[in-house]
Amino acid sequence: MRTAIITDTNSGITVEEGKALGIYVMKMPVIINEETYYEGVNLTQEEFYSRLEGGDDVSTSQPSPGDVMAVWDEVLAEGYDGLVYIPMSSGLSNSCHSAIGLAEEYGGRVQVADNHRISVTLRQSVLDARYLASQGLSAKEVREQLEKDGLDASIYIAVNTLEYLKKGGRVTPAGAAIGSILNIKPILTIQGEKLDAFAKVRGMKKCWERILQAVKADREGRFGNVPDEELRIGATGTFQHKEDADRWYALVKEHFPTIEIFYDPLSFSIGCHVGPDATGIGICPKHRA
Repeated sequence: MRTAIITDTNSGITVEEGKALGIYVMKMPVIINEETYYEGVNLTQEEFYSRLEGGDDVSTSQPSPGDVMAVWDEVLAEGYDGLVYIPMSSGLSNSCHSAIGLAEEYGGRVQVADNHRISVTLRQSVLDARYLASQGLSAKEVREQLEKDGLDASIYIAVNTLEYLKKGGRVTPAGAAIGSILNIKPILTIQGEKLDAFAKVRGMKKCWERILQAVKADREGRFGNVPDEELRIGATGTFQHKEDADRWYALVKEHFPTIEIFYDPLSFSIGCHVGPDATGIGICPKHRA
């Protein structure tokens, strides 16, 4: 059996990186002032947040059904027995449900994995899928394994400004005004489904401390029976200055010296809601046979 793995740029894996990894990566569209751009292709992190801060009308979108099926057809034409498509969580976008409907036209050759992840934890799902496929598992078997393990993941995000949560209706204008005056920073979490409130902290320094504590609690609690070598932590964020990203990455490595750490920027699908200079972290096990 030959099983192809397809994801999208919400995983943090770029199109070019995907080629090097043997993974097909679908470009996710971003709409700015009614013009379509593609994450990591003709729209950089710097340009995206500059347009967002500049007051442009910015939103993310799911790819059209025609674009999705064109990629599937192209990959299957290369001689694969089947493929696994791993989009962002169905709790965060309708794109997963749409893809599941489209897959019905392929007689089982296309398996859409809804394993409730995005960003740094979705990246690990994709790498797990690649490993499982390399072991000879069929597309259906890979999907089933990803969905079985999907909820074994946590993401925490400390938001530097309430402006974009206010625009999205997650914070009232009055709440945003009071929060700004008191320097209150919300911490959000993704525990398998939607972006939810986790805590409110004064100042970003304390936010960093709080989300590191949260991951430490997960490591000792939810993942207490998982050896360090089978865990992966992703430092992430929407940092506007590389030195801030480097400082956060170094701090995470300092707190978890025996666990593999990597850094990826947050995908635009989350970035448009949390705004610039948000700080995030995710933890999940690697695939356990």
